Amino acid sequence: MNDNIDLKELHWLLTITQSIDVGVVVLDRDYRVQVWNTFMENRSGVVPSEAAGQSFFKMFPEINEQWFSRKIDNVVTLGTPAFTIWEQRPYLVRFKNYQPITGQEDFMYQNTTLFPLRSTNSEISHICLVIYDVTDVATNRHQLQAANAELQKLSSTDRLTGLFNRGHWEEALKLEYARHSRYASNSSLVMFDIDHFKRVNDTYGHQAGDAVIQRVAEVIRHHVRDVDIAGRYGGEEFAVLLPGTDKEGARIFSERVRQAIEAEVVEHDGHAIRCTVSLGVADLATPMPGYKTLIERADQALYVSKENGRNQVSVHA
Repeated sequence: MNDNIDLKELHWLLTITQSIDVGVVVLDRDYRVQVWNTFMENRSGVVPSEAAGQSFFKMFPEINEQWFSRKIDNVVTLGTPAFTIWEQRPYLVRFKNYQPITGQEDFMYQNTTLFPLRSTNSEISHICLVIYDVTDVATNRHQLQAANAELQKLSSTDRLTGLFNRGHWEEALKLEYARHSRYASNSSLVMFDIDHFKRVNDTYGHQAGDAVIQRVAEVIRHHVRDVDIAGRYGGEEFAVLLPGTDKEGARIFSERVRQAIEAEVVEHDGHAIRCTVSLGVADLATPMPGYKTLIERADQALYVSKENGRNQVSVHA
């Protein structure tokens, strides 16, 4: 087989290089452009004659020069290709995304390959950079991740209030109890429900009742910390897990919530609806056989609040 490439074969290679739908750039060891295909011309707006001999770093100042140079040095030293993927580095050179389907992305996501080009004396004097447009792949991945996140949110969230549902916060309570069992940390549980809620539904209708529940949930969200787990226990009953908080701290929190809810007015269908809540507090300071006992103790304290006239906070002894 003839080792020499004739002019016709060279023309074919150049035609292929110009026609393929990937970016092809050949750089010398000083990072000057030697080959610049049509893909690069169309995305950058720079024609090959203008790109030839230009510093790659000056053409694309967004490139991390130190990182890229180290990448090139490894390719030359080892004589093997190197790769980048969009999950780790979204792009090497910032090209605007023009794809109509994935137009919501501001830039082109890219995978890249760097591989050595050996001269006739086997020295590596040039590096070929290949840029692949993977915006479709990245967009589909992002959409899938967003959909999964939304499904996860729906599976753990109460639809009416936006608070966590019972399954989620009870699982959080189980984990908190396990942490307490191992490290002797303290946490509190506050349980409360809306006083005379049936009267609200009977007087103003179930939509008004839903509006009251939603307003109570807003008040709870306003008062909890990022680490707290606030949820709807069921119906008009709520629960808030307060990690790292003893029952005195939980009592203070509960009193703030009680006063805030008492001050609220829910406007619905021309009616001004007020409500109050009764609250029960318990913590993990005293021994118990399991996390469900904390629920029972907080519920017992809640029952005491109701028995003593409602609209108050009671703490389990």
